[in-house]
Amino acid sequence: MKVGSDFQKRILGYGLLTAEILYRLPDHPKFLQSFLWQTEDLAPHFPELKRFLGFWEKEIDGRIHSVRIAHQDLLEPVDYRYANGEIMVH
Repeated sequence: MKVGSDFQKRILGYGLLTAEILYRLPDHPKFLQSFLWQTEDLAPHFPELKRFLGFWEKEIDGRIHSVRIAHQDLLEPVDYRYANGEIMVH
């Protein structure tokens, strides 16, 4: 039986990352625009977020003002436990 990559990520500690990116509009630099982005990422280093922000800096004209993040583990220690037994279903 093969374990899915989604389950493997959860066991490795990945969680749901929500990032609010405030950036300046190229044509109107005094205005801030908000962009929300979600992905699964690994705290505390956030490699996916760093990759996305690197892409933003290279490819998107709007200069980033600030980034606010929220992270929630998808699987916590109380969510799973090992069972010592066997259940028979007919």
